[in-house]
Amino acid sequence: MCIGSAVPSMFPSRNVLGQPLDDCSCDPMTGWYRDGKCNTDDRDFGSHTVCCVVTEAFLEFALRQGNDLITPAPQHGFPGLKPGDSWCVCARTWLAAVNDGSACPLDLESTHEAALEIIPLSLMETHAV
Repeated sequence: MCIGSAVPSMFPSRNVLGQPLDDCSCDPMTGWYRDGKCNTDDRDFGSHTVCCVVTEAFLEFALRQGNDLITPAPQHGFPGLKPGDSWCVCARTWLAAVNDGSACPLDLESTHEAALEIIPLSLMETHAV
């Protein structure tokens, strides 16, 4: 279990299955709130709500889109990702990766219900771990 606390502006911490949101990753620490979960709020315009197990193909796709998830950025507390890491990614980025054939698996129990505003559950289920 990751250490973190609820923030007043945070949306209810529920997953796409309507259950309590599970941790996505504490190592590396992920999430809009860096609480290990894909929690979100109205300020998260990227909707960092999809808990993915990143693959080389997905990381390369994101890089081609201008989102370098590979290179560490210690000034922002970002260690850089490698295949097999879990990370809260932007719902639209993941959906674009699906359309590109570069989608990585996702964890339904750790994907925030807000992702349903962008991605149909049936599509998520076809890529679930």
